Amino acid sequence: MTLTVPTVFAAAALTAGAFTASAVAGPDRHNGNWAVELVTDSGLCSARYIYSVAIRDGEVRPATATGARVSGRVSPDGTVGITVAGAGGSGTGTGRLSGTQGSGTWAVSSLCSGRWTARRGDTRTAQAE
Repeated sequence: MTLTVPTVFAAAALTAGAFTASAVAGPDRHNGNWAVELVTDSGLCSARYIYSVAIRDGEVRPATATGARVSGRVSPDGTVGITVAGAGGSGTGTGRLSGTQGSGTWAVSSLCSGRWTARRGDTRTAQAE
């Protein structure tokens, strides 16, 4: 059985990751579009998801309309925390951004969990495998 909850979660949430801090100070240092890849390590979710997300003034947002409610922040040091809720359920993600890359972990209740990586400036279309 394949669940679509991470699709909602990742598309909206994972603009965050482990990224190298830029020289610019303030909440906008991580602004931009990001391509995020989620890999499922355990649970009932699909093996891999790729999404486009955006960060604006420290807020994590879906790069395109997803129908999910997203609540997330990126601190000036790159620490990321996100909660995403949609019709299929809800999930959380944490990590750190630094420069043009990032990484972290994600979970959808007790259904599935995994890790994510991100790249700034990549605008791939959301997909699941």
